[in-house]
Amino acid sequence: MTDSELLASLLDEERRLVFPYFDHQVAWELGSAMREAALEADYPIAILIRRSGQRMFHTALPGSSADNDAWLDRKSAVVDRFGHSSYYLGCQARSVSDVDFNIAARLDPEHFAAHGGAFPLLLEKGGFIGTVCVSGLPQADDHRFVVEQIELFLATLAGR
Repeated sequence: MTDSELLASLLDEERRLVFPYFDHQVAWELGSAMREAALEADYPIAILIRRSGQRMFHTALPGSSADNDAWLDRKSAVVDRFGHSSYYLGCQARSVSDVDFNIAARLDPEHFAAHGGAFPLLLEKGGFIGTVCVSGLPQADDHRFVVEQIELFLATLAGR
């Protein structure tokens, strides 16, 4: 897959994975479903769901550490700043030049990380409202896990 094909597919995920509504119950159900899937797969990850800066769900699974929590915050900060997935932004930066994302964007790497795993929480009517984030796997796998879990959850939400 070329860089432009990858970037187009990542943007397509953002267009498709939109919630009809999002509240505390939805955050709990999505986070709990992600936690169960991660436990079943034996993933050593931390999961964070934030809306408007508020932590609505957080869990740290066996094998994860405080470092994963720091990554959650840094990845989410990138999504909050730019409104796109952290993986998209990192891939986009790498496709444009060999310059590091943080240098190109003039952002402090202690507070921002354009590595896969944070995905924008988008509403059909309302746009960007927060992030769904995972840390603990290689960045492409973090991203893939978040996307797959949101896809599965939205399918169950639509069936209600």
